[in-house]
Formats: sequence, C-alpha cells, structure tokens
Amino acid sequence: MANEDLFVALTECHFMNTQTMSEIAYYPAMKRWNDSVDGVLRAWAGRDLASEWPHPLAEALIGYMDEARVDVCFCLREPMMDISGGSASMSTNGFMLQQIEPYPGRMYLEANCGPVIRRGLEHAIWELEYLVKERGAKLCKMYQPEDAGPINDRRLWPFYAKAEELGVPLTVHTGNSYVVPQPGSHCDVRQLDDVMLAFPDLKVIAYHAGWPDTEALIGLCGKHVNLYMSLSGIIGWYQRAPYRGYHAIGTAMQWMPADKIVLGLDLPFDDTRRVVDYIRDLEMPEELQKNWGYAQPTREDKAKILGLNLARLTGIDPVKRS
Repeated sequence: MANEDLFVALTECHFMNTQTMSEIAYYPAMKRWNDSVDGVLRAWAGRDLASEWPHPLAEALIGYMDEARVDVCFCLREPMMDISGGSASMSTNGFMLQQIEPYPGRMYLEANCGPVIRRGLEHAIWELEYLVKERGAKLCKMYQPEDAGPINDRRLWPFYAKAEELGVPLTVHTGNSYVVPQPGSHCDVRQLDDVMLAFPDLKVIAYHAGWPDTEALIGLCGKHVNLYMSLSGIIGWYQRAPYRGYHAIGTAMQWMPADKIVLGLDLPFDDTRRVVDYIRDLEMPEELQKNWGYAQPTREDKAKILGLNLARLTGIDPVKRS
C-alpha cells in the first residue's frame, strides 16, 4: 500500500531574519561561523553556503511542504547570539510568530528561550510560560552550545522543572557542536542521563540522533521512557548515504519501539521531499536483516516516525492537511 497518505510532521524548521543577519555581518565571528556551517552542510545536504538556497522564510517553506506532502511543521528561531557578543539573535520568537501567523494549523511555534543561563532563569522561565500558555508553543528548544553550561548544568534545573510542569516537550541539541565558536562539551549525549534521572516525567527529544554518539543515545532512549530520538538534520546525510540510516534506525528499533523516533528538518527547505521520502520508502536490506538482525519497518512504524509520534507529544490532531 502506498505511503503517500501518511500524516507527516517536521520539527526544527529554522527561519532567519535576513535584516538582522545583514546587520551583524561585520562581526569577525560571522565568517568563522559560516565556514564551520559549510562542513555540516556538505555532509547533510551535499552543498555549502555558496550554493543557491530557498529563502529561509515561511512563505518559501510552505511550498516545499506542499510538494513533499508535509502536513505540519514546528518552526524555530536561529539564536547564535555569541556571534555578535550577545547583542543580537539571528531571529527571535516574535519574528517566528509573525512568520507562522498566516498558516494556522500548518505551522506551530517551537520556542527557544535560551541561552537560559546567560540571560537569567527568571527571564527564560517567564518567556517559556508565556509562549506556551498565551502563544501556543508546542515545543521548546534547548541549545546549550551557546550557553554558559552544559545540558546537565544544575543551574538549568528550574527551567526543566517549569517545562515538566507545563507539559511542553524539550528538543535538545545533542552530539557534535557543529559550529564555531561553540564548545562540544556543552551537548554530550550522556549528559541527558542526569536530566532524565532528575526529571523522569519531562519529555525530551534529542536532536541529530546524537551523532557521533548515536548508539549512546539509543541506549539512553531504551533506559528512559520519556527520551526520544530525532533524525533532524542528520536525515539529510542518511538519505545521501543510505546505509548510515539503515544502521542507525535498525539499531534504534532493536532498543526501542518506533514510537520513540521522530522526524525533523534542520536543512535547506528544498531538501524536504528527499528526506521525507527516505522514511516513506524505507526498506531494510535483506543482508542487514540477516547479518545485523534489523527489523523491516512496517507501514505502522513509518507512520509513527513520520508524524504520529510528534502529534502525540505535542497534542495536535494527526490529520492530513496537505
């Protein structure tokens, strides 16, 4: 049976405020940041920043969503305040709200209230509660590489407690710190263990499959009932090098059900269809089933990964919009 009619949801769809980007372009750290972005884009998207990109705005993304039959997305500001010495964010939660306003039911806010420690807990907690209760934010991103401490820094405990109280899932950057000037010591996969032990009812979605420590993340997802693995970003690499994805997804499904794997973008918008189709069309090679014991993903498994899991976590209706 064809998989085209499955509900599809994507997290981590970044919009950029091009006006702000132009205003901070003179900072020396901007060139270093751009150069490091090229590295991950070569792997995940097969191109670099010099390539032609779609406009990083809602009106561009909605067209690619329709083309790929993506029903809903969760839209996220790009912070990187350390580029400008803390003077500006590349885009803000307010900018994101303006962008998604014309697309109710298709685009939802994925907030980012960080850097939580640097800006102060009281400010971050107030904004989180406001955005969830008053502006309908369905997720909140934790991006510790730009903050003053790692994922398991005890100064973050009140913020985690508030997210747990509000019932809003946190999406957390894990694994490699891909860009300069941000330290990898702030986003090690194993730091999630401390958070989940302290906040067992907090729902956490670990981005980028924790690469290069994907197996460590998989083990933690098997351990903690409310820890989920996201394929955001890295799915672009999986599609370009399919056996990487077969091994990652095959291993994950040996440790946890498909209920705990979710989809995300974090790629140029014109990559949307190729990465969604990678999951729609996913077939585990017989050699890997035989030699590695991987299961063949069922249509039900694909439906969960493509969107049902995110719908359940965020409380949205999993019906086709596209």
